[in-house]
Amino acid sequence: MSLPKSLLAACVAALSAPAFAAPETFAIDTDHTHPAFEFPHMGISVWRGLFGKTTGTVTLDRQARTGAVDIQVDTGTIAFAHEKMNEHAVGDKWFNVAKYPTATYQGTIKFKRDTPASVDGQLTLLGVTKPLTLKINSFKCIEHAYYKREACGADAEGELNRADFGLTKGAEGEAGKVRLRIQVEALKQ
Repeated sequence: MSLPKSLLAACVAALSAPAFAAPETFAIDTDHTHPAFEFPHMGISVWRGLFGKTTGTVTLDRQARTGAVDIQVDTGTIAFAHEKMNEHAVGDKWFNVAKYPTATYQGTIKFKRDTPASVDGQLTLLGVTKPLTLKINSFKCIEHAYYKREACGADAEGELNRADFGLTKGAEGEAGKVRLRIQVEALKQ
């Protein structure tokens, strides 16, 4: 018994058509994600610090070449490798962690060909929301050796003026410019 040519052609077309991939959600790996920053200190050196706890999700639709990020940073985990500076940073003159324990970043991932290249988003810090674009310098996904599921990682960077968010103490001129360097890893859910 043979199949009619029209049914055979429909079956071949269905099997050869590309599968429509659904968006995939990745959970931020808190142990391997640390937003770091640097800014001038009195014009004579550069202070560097990082936040120790970040949570959130990254959604990727590789077929459509789109994605989104929804990130929460625990501002109380700020670390400068200088205890007095850490205490100062969480106080009410800087991050005011008692009132604003979290900074958030939500954005849309932009692709260049098949690879995420940037994120156009909104950073909320100290209750102030401003646009922030992050450039993605590297992006790669692998099968995680330990978790046996896909893991993706990226290195991103951006720049902001801390005075725009109310962090005005010592933020005059070049001292207000903050460079962000963000290492991020996330596991497919």
